[in-house]
Amino acid sequence: MWGFFIGENTMESKNEFRSFPFEIRAEGEGKEARIVGHAAVFNTFADIWDFREQVAPGAFRNSIQTDDIRALFNHNPDHILGRNRAGTLKLAEDEQGLAIEITPPDTQLARDLIVSMKRGDISQMSFGFQVLRDEWNQKADPIERTLKEVKLFDVSPVTFPAYPETDVSARNYRPEPPQKPEQEGPQVLTETPLGLDIKRRRLKLLEII
Repeated sequence: MWGFFIGENTMESKNEFRSFPFEIRAEGEGKEARIVGHAAVFNTFADIWDFREQVAPGAFRNSIQTDDIRALFNHNPDHILGRNRAGTLKLAEDEQGLAIEITPPDTQLARDLIVSMKRGDISQMSFGFQVLRDEWNQKADPIERTLKEVKLFDVSPVTFPAYPETDVSARNYRPEPPQKPEQEGPQVLTETPLGLDIKRRRLKLLEII
């Protein structure tokens, strides 16, 4: 039986980057070229430092409907390939995960990227996000983390996947499971010798009166 300690970290959310062993591909030619595939897969554990992590279905649902999300190359904001609000980046959750379709611009960078993808030199995807809600199963060995809701800010074809344990992902930070609140025991009030002496004197004065 699974045991979850469910909690939301109150610390400021940090940017995180993840890649999955799921290929993307380039389709079409020239202005009809498209980059399609999945940026994330659901219910698939990946080893992250000393814990395992998976993405739950629905984790991207709110973000892809409300947030301003870009498609970049290698997470570089200078190398923009598409944007959801411009209609050049389409994002949707399907049974497998986060499906993407990018309509790249007619630029030298995008044309070179399409050529590299068709050659098989670039075939993997990464996504950048902030965690809004997660669950930690601290009874599992190793500990398991499930991303329940995230704020997505970019999806990127990448030369090197941004796995957290590699040097490529130095911009990552290591998430920590929430700490269980300490249970406070019954408070025991104690009297100091001085306090007891004052009480005795007051009682004697009352007896005299």
